[in-house]
Amino acid sequence: MEIFLRILIAHIITDFFIQPDRWIIEKKEKTWKSKYLYFHVLLTGLLAWILLWDWQLWYIALGIAISHLLIDLYKLVFCDDNLMCFVIDQIFHLLVLIAAALIITEDFKIINKFLDTIFSPNGLLTIAGYLIVTTPLGYFIGKATKRWQSELTNNEADRDSLKDAGIWIGILERILVVTFVLFNQLQAIGFLIAAKSILRFSDKSEHNPRKQTEYVLIGTLLSFTMALFFGLLIRYFLANN
Repeated sequence: MEIFLRILIAHIITDFFIQPDRWIIEKKEKTWKSKYLYFHVLLTGLLAWILLWDWQLWYIALGIAISHLLIDLYKLVFCDDNLMCFVIDQIFHLLVLIAAALIITEDFKIINKFLDTIFSPNGLLTIAGYLIVTTPLGYFIGKATKRWQSELTNNEADRDSLKDAGIWIGILERILVVTFVLFNQLQAIGFLIAAKSILRFSDKSEHNPRKQTEYVLIGTLLSFTMALFFGLLIRYFLANN
């Protein structure tokens, strides 16, 4: 774990802290012809080597640098500048760092331990629970509140709202509720509800705000109630499995 954390810190520093905006802009414009791409890769390997603090591990730092170059090149040439590409890019970098740490420590048993944990009954139960409270539960809440949506349809154009923002807010709040329940931090749910209520009732810009507020309140209470129910259900089965 210590080895992984060292090279992870090196990656974070070089990818996010010591990469000026002009480097990023030129890399996007010139891709493999950009000199800053190679400066960045050189710094990535060099800092990883320094933080490993073992000069005999030069080949690990070289492997990290080369893989970083290939991953960044693929992103620059074939990917757009969006969230999905960013996440995929960072996942590949993390996989390389994990592989490097395993090669250094030769502790490949940790992979089996991780997989045993993930595919154990408790692990699968937890994954299933989190999956249920995201999109499936969102569909349920949408169907349950559909009878009131028609009353707001005429005012849809009058409301200033980000596209799909409500869907993502609901998913994130349910994930947080389940997490708070599993970690026995039920009081944090109260703060979450209070924070959302303050933000909601501070907005008086909608046409016919009473109907809109009641509609959001119904959806919010349904979301929190269902998430709390599934969180408690998961915790019960985890405790009795």
